[in-house]
Amino acid sequence: MTDVSAAIGRHQADLRQCSRCPGMVPPVIVGNPVASPVYLVGQAPGAKEGALGKPFAWTAGKTMFRWFSGIGVDEESFRARVHMAAVCRCFPGKNPKGGDRVPDPLEIEQCSAWLRAELEILRPGLIVPVGKLAASRFLAFGQLAEIVGKQHRVELCGVAADVIPLPHPSGASTWHRREPGKTLLEAALALIGSHPAWRDVCSRNAR
Repeated sequence: MTDVSAAIGRHQADLRQCSRCPGMVPPVIVGNPVASPVYLVGQAPGAKEGALGKPFAWTAGKTMFRWFSGIGVDEESFRARVHMAAVCRCFPGKNPKGGDRVPDPLEIEQCSAWLRAELEILRPGLIVPVGKLAASRFLAFGQLAEIVGKQHRVELCGVAADVIPLPHPSGASTWHRREPGKTLLEAALALIGSHPAWRDVCSRNAR
């Protein structure tokens, strides 16, 4: 893991300097430089993450980390043991109609180079995309109900991995709090909890 950790450190140093997307609001937000078999991918930082300097640092994060605590890893341990990334790494800004702006296709494509590099460096056994936009980077689907609660095998950038999507934990979304989302979320978390890569993460935490 020493070489992988060093590579991730160099990668994040470059990532922090990125300024490819003028419509995005800096700073670039990255998680800890963790060499992990589990790779979590969100959509983009929110308005609070820039000041707090870490992904999923506000209300959506509290909900998500509660989910993961239920399968054995609390927030502090998760941040130390799981590599956290996103489709886009800067805050997209506010949508004039309300909520955060969804990154545009060019911004997503320009930031995808960082995601591809991380896949090649980490070669994770398990990818956990959080939300519809993140899941769409790995899977083709119409509705979340088609993919949440299932394990999918993919090959990207020469890396074969299992993908177990989760809904977005945003308080603005009710999908994960009503059926079929509630049951599908429980099924997805059970699949993550039983996955060998997740068990590896739990084992490292216990050492």
